[in-house]
Amino acid sequence: MEKIYNFINGEFLPATSGLFFDNLEPATGKTYSLIPDSDKEDVELAVQAAKKAFPVWSNLSNDERSKWMLKVANGIAKRMEEFVAAESKDNGKPLKLAEHVDIPRAISNFEFFATAIVHYASESHHMVGTGVNYTLRKPIGVVGCISPWNLPLYLFTWKIAPALAAGNCVVAKPSEVTPYTAYLLCKVLDEVGFPKGVLNIVHGLGHKTGDAIVRHELTKAISFTGGTSTGKAIASIAAPMFKKLSLELGGKNPNIIFDDCDFEEMLATTIRSSFANQGQICLCGSRIFVQKGIYDKFKNEFVAKIIKSKVSYPEDPKAQLGAVVSKGHMEKVLSYIALAREEGGKILTGGERVNLPAPHDEGFYIAPTIIEGLSFDCRTNQEEIFGPVVTITPFETEEEVLRMANSTDYGLSATIWTSDLKRAHQMADQIEAGIVWINAWLVRDLRTPFGGVKSSGVGREGGWEALRFFTEPKNVFVKY
Repeated sequence: MEKIYNFINGEFLPATSGLFFDNLEPATGKTYSLIPDSDKEDVELAVQAAKKAFPVWSNLSNDERSKWMLKVANGIAKRMEEFVAAESKDNGKPLKLAEHVDIPRAISNFEFFATAIVHYASESHHMVGTGVNYTLRKPIGVVGCISPWNLPLYLFTWKIAPALAAGNCVVAKPSEVTPYTAYLLCKVLDEVGFPKGVLNIVHGLGHKTGDAIVRHELTKAISFTGGTSTGKAIASIAAPMFKKLSLELGGKNPNIIFDDCDFEEMLATTIRSSFANQGQICLCGSRIFVQKGIYDKFKNEFVAKIIKSKVSYPEDPKAQLGAVVSKGHMEKVLSYIALAREEGGKILTGGERVNLPAPHDEGFYIAPTIIEGLSFDCRTNQEEIFGPVVTITPFETEEEVLRMANSTDYGLSATIWTSDLKRAHQMADQIEAGIVWINAWLVRDLRTPFGGVKSSGVGREGGWEALRFFTEPKNVFVKY
């Protein structure tokens, strides 16, 4: 059984406890590797390594840090097939998804921030007849980055790359559910000779390893992506310690479809926005609102296409959906489908576990599920399910759909389908969300701010927003 190790101060280390726990393959339900059961002692080693490395790393020129990061990007690219296979196996997603989304985006994250930092320009403010102010942005020091399981390497590097580019040293924890590509990243760091202590990766459980990173007095900023309840717990610890916080949390995103939309383009995109990565993307449109003029047409064609979607093992080239990430998560999603039935919902398709033949007969597969007939304010329509489950609801007016769309505690993203430009802008302005797509979904420009409002998070990631988060501004005034 292969063992995964921590990467601390440039060395591969087991947990100080010597203990490991199982890493399960979602497609088969079987253990295929072992994860170090790290705790605060391992985090302490990592923090001290980062602290020691910080003076050297932070004083490198932006060009020098950029070159190191590009070496890492190239190292991932050279191992592309290995990373793709590992991400698919660890997460349960189809190989083609890892090949076209997860790993290329991880490479892009390193490349983007490696090049962005060399274009940094400080601000200045001229005071006529008095002097000039200029603003420096200084790295914070040691920062903690904690990432989720749904897009493991993609979101892991989304945090690490800007932190490193800005001159910080990092103690990072990947999800204990999907740790393997983070381990492969450590091998790349080792191969390129990345400076020791600058990036330390500690595996383990959230309540032990993650908690220790958040609580450590030397981690001056915490960037976390995950569930809203965990985000609240992190905030309760970090806020009294005056740490900087970036929390990218849950979503219950509305997909609003007006009857003047481009129907074919909308339908093709809605299939993807509903069930990509088995619905395990925080940006998936899980609440679909359809104007009454095309509701029946949409329902019939949407259901007909989803019925044909193939749920299969990740290596199957015809798989459109793979396994969900774990047994516990599968049971959670199925419990929400049962709740939807109790609340009066009608299952139009799906609603059940999918059983594949051996060796995948113990894998965690769920049929893509479409539900109608629920009130907009029921639990199924208010709580994050994070799986291959969507609800469809008819509406008549803009006012009605805005009330329903904005009814949840979440406000991450929204999608609007209409040919009316005036309506599109008005709706985008009134939707309570940090990201709005009009006639599209998941079109991402790495320069733009990413994040949500309400219970969907605090702060923004991406572009200059990320580099600002991982630095502290210092204003300097010079008198004439």
